[in-house]
Amino acid sequence: MPVNRKTTAVCPEKNLRKSLTLPIVDRNTDTRGSSGVTAPVLIRSLAILLAVLVSAQTAGASDSFLDPQGPIAAVQKTHLLRATALILIAVIPVLILVPVIALRYRRRKGGTAAYRPHWDFSGGLEVLMWGVPVVIVAILSFYLWKATHRLDPYTAPFGEEPALRVQVVGLDWKWLFIYPDLGIASVGELGIPVKQQVAMTLTTDTVMQSFMIPALAGQIYAMPGMTTQLHVVADTPETMQGENTQYNGRGFTKQKFQTLAMQTDDFNAWVEKVQANGILLDPVTYQTLAMRSDRDEVQAELGTAQMPEGALYFKLDDGDLFHSILHRYHSGKPLPLDQQPGTSEYGQETGQ
Repeated sequence: MPVNRKTTAVCPEKNLRKSLTLPIVDRNTDTRGSSGVTAPVLIRSLAILLAVLVSAQTAGASDSFLDPQGPIAAVQKTHLLRATALILIAVIPVLILVPVIALRYRRRKGGTAAYRPHWDFSGGLEVLMWGVPVVIVAILSFYLWKATHRLDPYTAPFGEEPALRVQVVGLDWKWLFIYPDLGIASVGELGIPVKQQVAMTLTTDTVMQSFMIPALAGQIYAMPGMTTQLHVVADTPETMQGENTQYNGRGFTKQKFQTLAMQTDDFNAWVEKVQANGILLDPVTYQTLAMRSDRDEVQAELGTAQMPEGALYFKLDDGDLFHSILHRYHSGKPLPLDQQPGTSEYGQETGQ
């Protein structure tokens, strides 16, 4: 039996509207999407992230201010956590409300969300959206101002006095620590007594560098011909890593040192060990030390069996090495290349 086929004219405009129409989703349909992310999952993820940030019991924690070993780093950690908590006041509502609003006001059959195409202003929302960030910025500014003055590296608000004086010289690619009151110097190891204030004066005899012991204090720059200052204090005996954070060539990644915080008796014993096993830091030795070499290379050149691996010990001669390095840049004339550490004319380690 023949079938009657009825042809209907198709309107292009209707087809276009159909193609642009979003699919209708039933109220009971799972609306999580292909990612499966819901608001509770997002909140739990944020909570886990915050817990990881707060926790200091991670690998290598003593190399981070999140596991502070002194009062200065402890204040820095508190400041970070306070700032993070204040910022999350604005961030968390956005992360929650964006998916909630997208779900509630999506196009769907039988939806109950209000539809107000001519709405364009709400005084309450304006106050909320602008007022909360303004208050957060004001609070953060107050705490930043307070912390900046409290943690001024040139002042000494923490630790017992008298301060232990340490003169720090940045070289390619190692740090030289001079103890002018004790007559010793070291490379690769910075020994300090706990609870006592350590007053550092820093310079370099090469390019600009950036000194940092994360578990004790923040970063500070050092430049040739100039000095900067940094005060640190350690609360408990601990071994912490220090480093240069300013890229300065092939040996940059090896320009690290160990900070040994010790009880007073142990520190005195360490000083005696350096005095007993150190070699004389005279101009000839310093020239070898100041060549472009990393800690391992200079260890092979100047180290002895009595020195620990990764550290060099020195005894000071009668001169003032630190200020002689500093004043060489104050003549008003450029240094000759053969007198400037960091140049090939000054000299290279054996084998380079």
